[in-house]
Amino acid sequence: MTYDDARLAAIYDIDNPDGPDHDFFRSLADETAATRIVDLGCGTGILTVTLTRDDRQVTGIDPAGAMLDLASRRPGGDEVRWIRGTSESIAQGSADLVLMTGNVAMHILGDAWYETLDDIAAGLRSGGVLAFESRNPEAKAWEQWGAGESDRQTPVGALRESVDVDAPDEHGVVVMHCHNEFLDESCILDIDQSLQFRSRAEIVEDLGRAGLQVDGVYRNWDRDVFTGGSGQPLMVFVARRP
Repeated sequence: MTYDDARLAAIYDIDNPDGPDHDFFRSLADETAATRIVDLGCGTGILTVTLTRDDRQVTGIDPAGAMLDLASRRPGGDEVRWIRGTSESIAQGSADLVLMTGNVAMHILGDAWYETLDDIAAGLRSGGVLAFESRNPEAKAWEQWGAGESDRQTPVGALRESVDVDAPDEHGVVVMHCHNEFLDESCILDIDQSLQFRSRAEIVEDLGRAGLQVDGVYRNWDRDVFTGGSGQPLMVFVARRP
């Protein structure tokens, strides 16, 4: 899905509020004593602005201009450097900590995933940390994502929405067909959102290929160790550049 539409960007924080995931990333920033932080795929900056401190340089990167427009105008937005772009925008050796939150890693498909990890590895200083989450394909979360038509009120007016979901293809890519009808404007946005499911083993291998060492894989935001199986839908990865 593209959030480079002002209406979709305006409702993003309602569907993706601050919570335990953000607490995890904020704690990690403190624990690693990071002074140069990159939030890759920062969206509306709801987490990004909370990472700022007098002794930190925080950068938010996102390809969607509508999201960055909201990010720059939110309280604390003037303390963040906002860049419209992708991982290619991370300067070499410029970061102590790189974050990909809100399933950003799953939105990066095919060869772009390997390129992104290479860019991040190059952007991290020695000892720098990458953290992100992904969904465990064993849990088959996509089976719960389809939703029939429903209406709700949003900051941009009445919205009628529905979602149809395709089962994963041979590469683990799930496509969500999202129907959004903004009733007050008689405007319809039909958008396909693709997410790539990767196993723990695949991700660990991909990180290693990029030259990153895995410090931990957790099954929840409390850092209980991920051991696999359909009962553990979440995987949180913390990796380091040696």
